[in-house]
Amino acid sequence: MGVLAEICCGSYYDAKQAALGGAKRIELNGALMLGGLTPTAATVYMVKQEFDLKVIAMVRPRGAGFCYLDEEFTVMERECREVLAAGADGVAFGCLKADGSLDVERNQRLVDLIKCVGKEAVFHRAFDCTADPFQAAKQLIGLEVDRLLTSGQKPKAMEGRDLIRSLQERFGKNIEILAGSGVNAGNARELAEYTGISQVHSSCKTWIQDATTVKNGVSYSIAGGDLAMCYDAVSRELVKELVDSLR
Repeated sequence: MGVLAEICCGSYYDAKQAALGGAKRIELNGALMLGGLTPTAATVYMVKQEFDLKVIAMVRPRGAGFCYLDEEFTVMERECREVLAAGADGVAFGCLKADGSLDVERNQRLVDLIKCVGKEAVFHRAFDCTADPFQAAKQLIGLEVDRLLTSGQKPKAMEGRDLIRSLQERFGKNIEILAGSGVNAGNARELAEYTGISQVHSSCKTWIQDATTVKNGVSYSIAGGDLAMCYDAVSRELVKELVDSLR
């Protein structure tokens, strides 16, 4: 049985490249350079209308961490409703307390919003900032979260593969374990075989130049060096390589 490749997308263009590359599921975001924020409802709607993709929409109001102000969480609840109304098949989210424990009450409120319309609840890599990953996994199961995205609490999933394997062995029958960060066609199969997981998450990233990024001494660069005039995007070719490597 093949391993599913979920592609991390930051735009309608990215979703199109993922679909053309053979992906079946994407995580749809805005502002990937900030780690992924909530996409617009219009983007969700267009992707669902035009491509045969399962779309998990991110709900995240800002960059940095996951301990949210009351005002921010109010926005998250509204955004959750909006991306679901636009056709999202599920929502990725994650709320923590300052000590790294789960904010159970807020996560439950989001799960309830998602489940009341029969969609999937996915806890994103806020998990990798939790104080106790095994306790957090148990709590997520209790909250009826469907899937957990993690790099094994390391910068890259290959570095965290031992924890990912432990999570799969202990909890894989009760919650789907999705490994992401640094996953590509060259290591995805090895990671899946080592950990026992059946799905991986990858950005399949390339760079596209925009000649207006730096003009007249004014810079809007999001990358440095040779990439100063570029923005990141999904590569159709890298998606195909990943999907083919997992068949």
